[in-house]
Amino acid sequence: MTDFDPTDAVQVGHALEGFGVNLLVSDVARIAGFLEQVFGFSKLSCSQDYSLLSHDGILFQLHADHAYSRNPLPSLLPESGARGGGIELRLFNVQPDQAEQKAREAGYEILMETADKPHGLRECFILDPDGYCWCPSVRI
Repeated sequence: MTDFDPTDAVQVGHALEGFGVNLLVSDVARIAGFLEQVFGFSKLSCSQDYSLLSHDGILFQLHADHAYSRNPLPSLLPESGARGGGIELRLFNVQPDQAEQKAREAGYEILMETADKPHGLRECFILDPDGYCWCPSVRI
């Protein structure tokens, strides 16, 4: 990741490359806090509308629902319930046992407890407050 001002929208836009994740969330600060607390994300900038975070050299974006008022994507969001059905947000080389413990201590929902899987990874599923499924994993 190159040096840039994380509060300058143009610089952020130019820093994004490869594959990116941008989640629409109900409360930016709450989800950013979850990602920091449970997985050790670094918060580069955060406002009520937007947060830019980094994890293992990858940039992650969070946008508040209201920040997408002129975008068609929010029309796909469910009126109630979990938003993240059908997607796993995988964090490789993140200790699942530690993440699960931190999530439990903070009162987050564990969808699947940490276990060794036949595909050679130790992993668990943790739901964030909006229902997105995060899967920390390490090689067995």
